[in-house]
Amino acid sequence: MSEVLVLVDHVDGAVSKPTLELLALAGRLGEPSAVFIGPAGSASDAAARLGEYGAAKVYTVDDTEVKGYLVAPKAEVLAQLVEKTSPAAVLVVSSYEGKEIAARLAIKTKSGLITDAVDIAADGTTTQAVFAGNYSVQAKVTSGTPIVTVKPNSAAPEKSDAAGTVEEFAATISDSAKKAQIVASQPRQSSGRPELTEAAIVVSGGRGTGGDFAPVEGLADALGAAVGASRAAVDSGWMPHSFQVGQTGKTVSPQLYVANGISGAIQHRAGMQTSKTIVAVNKDEEAPIFELVDFGVVGDLHAVLPALTDKVKERKG
Repeated sequence: MSEVLVLVDHVDGAVSKPTLELLALAGRLGEPSAVFIGPAGSASDAAARLGEYGAAKVYTVDDTEVKGYLVAPKAEVLAQLVEKTSPAAVLVVSSYEGKEIAARLAIKTKSGLITDAVDIAADGTTTQAVFAGNYSVQAKVTSGTPIVTVKPNSAAPEKSDAAGTVEEFAATISDSAKKAQIVASQPRQSSGRPELTEAAIVVSGGRGTGGDFAPVEGLADALGAAVGASRAAVDSGWMPHSFQVGQTGKTVSPQLYVANGISGAIQHRAGMQTSKTIVAVNKDEEAPIFELVDFGVVGDLHAVLPALTDKVKERKG
């Protein structure tokens, strides 16, 4: 059975949930092999976690020559592993960084690339949401090694207790890959909430909040959800751009998306309509968002959300 390489997305060795989802998808195509690029001291813990979720092998790459630079060195690491292993496919989390790594890898290996997939079949056929999410299409790479970036929340992680055999891999990083260097960085202030693009539940607010996001944040915290915002809310200065969901913001695909006081303009819909279940709260019963939802509530979010939050807390005990 051919290997399927999965680039591990992690923070200081803590493996992200989207990586575990990729391992489940990789199992459909062949034998999952994780590629961990990080500190040598974090590799063993990460390998144990990856093996628990299906990685038969874990290639560990000491990031001494990789950290401090942008994505080019990581693309070179993967290109060398592709040459070594001749994998059936390479799967990468569909983040900004992941898509750039995948694109560089596709060029280096003269391979086809599919981005923002939401599903992969056993024969390698992918499903994508295109044209602002209005259509689903199937596509398959026919040249080189299939390289696919997959949106978070596209699959459920599956425990399988694979071997997780660790194999150290020494990559050679060229000088040209080190031309773009990170000279300073600042840790993002933690909100205690999940990352927006990775969250299983997203609660968003729009113009209808009037700038008061307290009910939105209260429900999000009760559900363990991430907080999002429409472009109107961001343009009004009520929330930072990093919270924006939409065509010019972030694309999310959670299990549950709750839109509050959001009209449902195409700009916003493009960023969230692949969500599995969509709920909307809006005072305007003619709002376009109601054409898209699974459940709709016509009412004032400032009254509906606190009541819902209380019910959620009551159910949680």
